[in-house]
Amino acid sequence: MKDSIIVIGGGVIGLSCALELRKRGYEVTLLEQHGCGGQASGAAAGMLAPYSENVEGPDEFFQLCLHSLQLYSKWQEEVKEISRMSFEYTNSGSLYVVQHEADLLVLEGRLHWQRQFGSTGTIIEGDELFRLEPLLSKQVRAALYTPEESHLYAPDYVLALEEACRNLCVHIYDHIGQVELLEWQSEVTIKAADGHLFSADHLLVCSGAWAQQTLEVVGMTFPVYPIRGQICAYDRKVHPVHHMVFSSQGYVVGKENGSLVCGASEDIAGFDTTVTERGIERLRRWNKHIFPLLESMQPFHKWAGLRPSTQDGRPLIGRLSGERSRILLAAGHYRNGILLSPATAKLIANIVDGKEVAAYNLAFSPERFVAEYS
Repeated sequence: MKDSIIVIGGGVIGLSCALELRKRGYEVTLLEQHGCGGQASGAAAGMLAPYSENVEGPDEFFQLCLHSLQLYSKWQEEVKEISRMSFEYTNSGSLYVVQHEADLLVLEGRLHWQRQFGSTGTIIEGDELFRLEPLLSKQVRAALYTPEESHLYAPDYVLALEEACRNLCVHIYDHIGQVELLEWQSEVTIKAADGHLFSADHLLVCSGAWAQQTLEVVGMTFPVYPIRGQICAYDRKVHPVHHMVFSSQGYVVGKENGSLVCGASEDIAGFDTTVTERGIERLRRWNKHIFPLLESMQPFHKWAGLRPSTQDGRPLIGRLSGERSRILLAAGHYRNGILLSPATAKLIANIVDGKEVAAYNLAFSPERFVAEYS
């Protein structure tokens, strides 16, 4: 019989890992302080865009993101089949737009290295660009078009992940309050706020910006902290946008439900998820320069989520060493939790299985900050 695993955190990463581990035969218990998908996961715009969102070069993080995009087509089909639920998954492609002639050289350099990693992208200008997106500002000079990129509707995706876990008999305990790690050496023992005890062979911490609180007792520091991301949505039923549209300031993406989502304004506000006028105004200041029609429109919905960030912007994925080797982490995915959910789930499951993993995954070691912060 395979080992038992406790997963702490019911966001997209925790649910995805729980699902993959259960598919491989492990006994999985998932603990969530509040409701599943209630923080960064449910608030996300759901973009699967490693080329557009990792613009500096093909480092290890980009490779992980690209691998996850490549997994997504099959992964989302499996989630739909197991959950018996549907959610929007749209292979829309993306446009990264620029408004100045000087920025064309930047797009050309980006396209050069991205084509070496599977992109079939092209730089589009003039009439061809406005045929793709007629509502773009005429001040947009050109765009890098990447057909491979997709997006999904995050709230429904998270609901389907939860239902898939339940259908495969993952034991989910939500709204249990803060948990306490009592034992992690000979076995793992977790105490819930009501005194209920949970025991297992392994512990996987997927509690995002709360990961440090969970693991404080083990005597190591894991620098994951919350970044508030604010997003707004417009009614676009009579003003369709066909692609994910990125600029250096943010993104605009149209959803099947008729909304046009614009994000994201970011600030450091601790664990405060309040939507601020200043944060939304930041979005409105730039989006009208990409889509002029937005200047006269008011958002019908505004929301915020906490993105778990690390010091170097890369997630913490892997097993701890020594006497802490029963503990694994999958946290700190920042704004890429939705994109990275299948790759993280399979990486964690491979580690638990004892399989060899790609060398670039060493860049996400959860102990890489230990010498600096312990």
